[in-house]
Amino acid sequence: MKTQELLNVLNQHKNKSLLFEYAPNLLVGANYHITEVKHITIDSVDCGAQTDAWKETVIQLWESPSELGKTEFMSVVKALGILNKVGKIKTYNGDAEVKFEYGNANFHTAQLFVNDFEIRNNNLIFKLAIEKTDCKAKGICGVPEEVQVIDNTSDEPCCSPTGNCC
Repeated sequence: MKTQELLNVLNQHKNKSLLFEYAPNLLVGANYHITEVKHITIDSVDCGAQTDAWKETVIQLWESPSELGKTEFMSVVKALGILNKVGKIKTYNGDAEVKFEYGNANFHTAQLFVNDFEIRNNNLIFKLAIEKTDCKAKGICGVPEEVQVIDNTSDEPCCSPTGNCC
């Protein structure tokens, strides 16, 4: 999700509570705070000597240990107030991918991308996901793409009239 899309969704649901699902059916605690917003420019060179550049907005979520047991989640209005204040100090790039940085005692700190969102009751829930690392220069470096293996254990040839393909 791009930064502008996130801000648009928040603006459309100002009357909701803001929740984050960091893994299937696991929510960031109601004691979370937005502690930092990073405007990041990535300027990279991959293992195939190819250059790339892009921008990201990283919003850090932190669970306050002094508020354990809190049950009321931050409102979208409050989150928008924080993000709008940041935007007045450091202008957002609306096309930058937005990520949420989060971790707790049971989940390693990671930058999670927004996979989806849903409205459930009076809650706006952003569903976060881990982005796996990958080699961007597979062709240059000779890394084979994953090939799907078809199990052909029947006695018939693959492309016979009664075979498994064609």
